[in-house]
Amino acid sequence: MKDTANLTRRDFLQKAATITAIGFAAPPLLAADAPAPAKAVSPNSRIHLGIIGCGGMGRANLGACASQPDVVVTAACDVWEARRDAVVEQFKGTCKGYRDFREMLRQKDLDAVIIATPPHWHALIAIAACEAGKDIYLQKPMTLHLGESLAVRNAVKRHNRISQIGTQIHATENYRRVVEFIRSGHLGPIGVVRTFNVQNQHPKGIGAATQKTAPEGLDWDLWCGPAPLREFNRTLATDAFYHSSWMDYSGGWTPGMAPHIIDLPVWALDLGFPLNTSASGGRFVLKDDGDAYDHHEVLWQYPNCTMTWMSSMTNSYGFDLHGEPKPQRRLGIYFHGANGTMFANYGMFKIVPEGDKMKGQPEVPKSIPPSPGHEREWLDCIKSRQQPSVSVFYHVKVDVPIVLSLLSLKLGRSIRFDPATEWIVGDAEAARLAVPKYRAPWKFPENYLKA
Repeated sequence: MKDTANLTRRDFLQKAATITAIGFAAPPLLAADAPAPAKAVSPNSRIHLGIIGCGGMGRANLGACASQPDVVVTAACDVWEARRDAVVEQFKGTCKGYRDFREMLRQKDLDAVIIATPPHWHALIAIAACEAGKDIYLQKPMTLHLGESLAVRNAVKRHNRISQIGTQIHATENYRRVVEFIRSGHLGPIGVVRTFNVQNQHPKGIGAATQKTAPEGLDWDLWCGPAPLREFNRTLATDAFYHSSWMDYSGGWTPGMAPHIIDLPVWALDLGFPLNTSASGGRFVLKDDGDAYDHHEVLWQYPNCTMTWMSSMTNSYGFDLHGEPKPQRRLGIYFHGANGTMFANYGMFKIVPEGDKMKGQPEVPKSIPPSPGHEREWLDCIKSRQQPSVSVFYHVKVDVPIVLSLLSLKLGRSIRFDPATEWIVGDAEAARLAVPKYRAPWKFPENYLKA
């Protein structure tokens, strides 16, 4: 008998194929009358753009796109009528409103969509958009589960779509200068990278909401979607800051902030997938409506280095990046090399040499061109049909470590991952839990687990 403790990705997919054969496979997310895949946008044409999720971050992305002369906003979708109507009113004359994303994706004059829903919806909507022939700008976190990470990437590839993940810090000049310096070799071999995001919500955290009934015009069942249906909580529904206090809808603050922060070492060091992921933490201090961890510590092992992550919601000490001694959100990255250490955040970096080992080194020239803007790059790529800098094919290397850290935290043990097969090894339970079970009638599209 095969050892179930060594369930491979191939084994899992064979089991999934067996399930499909007996009639339990998930159908396509869109109905059979969905349109054929959209044609490429002509370089001289206007891009017909829609948005799914009309909250603050989505509207910021939409505004950046709509300010461009080659963009016209033709669709807006949100389960909250007031938010949806505000966008329709802003672009009245061209924009049609929808409650259900599936109906919106059938709109013919729609080339591309911004997906800025709560994270638990990202995978299903991104895959449905690809099936409908729409290019996607997908807000971070890309996904919350390993199976979702691979499925979104594979859907983009299968349907030949253009994708950009919303880690807009990737487009900054400071990140470019850090990458150039790290790649120059001036720090010497880098054996450890440390990353962190901290803030202090003690003692009240996000507080306790008093409104327990969904307001008129909000479809709460559809808001919860594939995640568990729970009692309405006004704080949870507010925005991405508050989503991050609930596991089922956000995965906590690590998926909320780590996509921006570990992006820098993944880019600078060209990291692939981690071989081993170990996480610890829990909800130790905060007493509020949320249920996500208030501390999360992660160790990722790569072939030639390790990377750590620290998240705290009850202490905001920021080491060299601390600054003024008062509570506030702080974040940073440390590259520890044989010749010196670099610490950096979004807007600066500083070098601390190891004695005189960096003495006399030449200045590092600029080599990475400036970004035209994270959204503008995506729009240009919709026309050129070349993937932008943070496509799913790049960002999956940022997303997979994060979702594996959540799984490690949940199980209380390390997760081994094989980059060659792109699957968990030696842990049948972890492999099973890596593919989410959605609330009925929503089903995870297992047909996209295969590349």
